[in-house]
Amino acid sequence: MKGAHLTTEQIEAGLPEVLASPQDRGSLEAIVIRPRVDERELRQAARLSPEAGLEGDRWLGSSDGLLLPDGRPDPRAQVSLMNARILRLIAVDEERIALAGDNLVVDLDLGAANLPVGQKLSVGEVLLEITDVPHTGCAKFTERFGRDAVQFVNAPERSSLHLRGRYARVLEAGTIRVGDVVVKGVH
Repeated sequence: MKGAHLTTEQIEAGLPEVLASPQDRGSLEAIVIRPRVDERELRQAARLSPEAGLEGDRWLGSSDGLLLPDGRPDPRAQVSLMNARILRLIAVDEERIALAGDNLVVDLDLGAANLPVGQKLSVGEVLLEITDVPHTGCAKFTERFGRDAVQFVNAPERSSLHLRGRYARVLEAGTIRVGDVVVKGVH
C-alpha cells in the first residue's frame, strides 16, 4: 500500500487506539534525522544538545524553519515529536513513518491536557521541554499522507490533541536510543 492515503473515516476509526497512548511513561519508537531538504535517515541512537538540537539534523543550519528576528533558528523548535500511533495509522506502511519529518516518534499522549507548554520530558539521557510553537501539517505532509490526514490532524475540534505533533527544546544534552523510556517530568 505504498503511497496509499486513508480516508477521514478510516483515520477516525483508528482514533481510539491513538487516544489510548500512555500518558506518563511511553517509549521512543523512532529517531529521524533530516540531513537535507527532503532527506530522512532513521537512526538507532542520536545525541542532542541545547546548542545544536539533534546532531546531524538540519535544524541548526536551516533557513526554511522557524527563525528568530536575527535569523538564527528558533530554539523552541529544535526537536519535533509525533505520536507513533497516529503516524503509523496515516503512514499505512511502517517504512513511510520517516516521511513526516518529525525527529522523535514516541508512544506518548502529546495532547495539551497531558503535556502543557513548559512540561519536561526525559528521553534517555536527554531532558526536553515542550514549547508553545504550533506544529501543523504542510503541503509536503498533505502530499505524503493525503488531504484527509492533514485536515484530520489539524481539525480545530482536535487541535488540543496535537495529533500533528509538538515542538520541544533541549534543556540537557545526552544520547537517546530507540526503545528508551519517555517519561513525563524528570526521572
